[in-house]
Amino acid sequence: MGLDSRDYYRSSGARGFSFFPPVIKTIIIVNLVVYFFQMLGTQINLVYDGMQVPLEILLRKFFALNPIGGYSLQGVLDMNFYPWQLVSYQFMHSTSDFAHILFNMFSLWMFGMEIENIMGSKNFLVFYLLCGVVAGLSQILITPLIGEIGAPTIGASGAVYGIMVAFAMMFPDRYIFISFLIPVKAKYLIAVYVAVEFFSIGQASFVAHLAHAGGALTGFLFILWGRSHNFNFAKIFSSRKKDGYGGDFSFRKPTPSSNTKDVEEAEFYDIRAKKEEEAEAAASQEEIDRILDKISRSGYQNLTEREKRILFEASRKK
Repeated sequence: MGLDSRDYYRSSGARGFSFFPPVIKTIIIVNLVVYFFQMLGTQINLVYDGMQVPLEILLRKFFALNPIGGYSLQGVLDMNFYPWQLVSYQFMHSTSDFAHILFNMFSLWMFGMEIENIMGSKNFLVFYLLCGVVAGLSQILITPLIGEIGAPTIGASGAVYGIMVAFAMMFPDRYIFISFLIPVKAKYLIAVYVAVEFFSIGQASFVAHLAHAGGALTGFLFILWGRSHNFNFAKIFSSRKKDGYGGDFSFRKPTPSSNTKDVEEAEFYDIRAKKEEEAEAAASQEEIDRILDKISRSGYQNLTEREKRILFEASRKK
């Protein structure tokens, strides 16, 4: 079911491995800062529309994902939908349940770390936000259709479910230890989590099951799309050329003013460089495949320094 990790490393131009990649680090920091202001907001009142309103309520009014039709809070404060809430709600969490933000941020790091390293930070950020936006749309658009009452939605769970599904598809046989004791393959454990969310849709709950299901489905479709395009994000965002020796310049065709000898020499060195590159690639490809298979089985962190160096040099040349 899963896409072989060697395909990702070949196509993404990976440049080494970061234990705390930049986008995940930034997302976690932003979530913690917002959570701090939410907690602080429960103790601070502001004057809004002639009323004393807790800052935390105002944060929810403008940045939580409110139903499209809005609703009235205690009959005195209108809570309306604004388009930017599809992004901002992903960075808010329940102040009465610290486990909410703890679980989301830990899951984001645990499942997203390798994905960001493989996809690249720009692509991962797009993927993460896209999962969250579609999760939010699923919640506010489908809720009225199944007869449920709309309520404000907050949390990164929808985006995190997309990340979890991506991990299960990319590393299906990677073991995850439940309670640090019971090993279960990612494809089975995450499939159960997603199935529970789908079967829970429509049940009375404070959990946004529609958002979770929407994020999971987005992750699934995104990875399928990536497979069909060989996940060549490097080609999408840049078209940097390199010469046959791995330098920063490319061989150029001689200009019309060049004499015949120059043209012949340029063509000769161009052909020789390509042949040497092909021979070197053929000689080392078996070693690279072995290293990538090892990553699929046990993760990047278990590579030797020599294996990391080989992978880094190969990805740099890519």
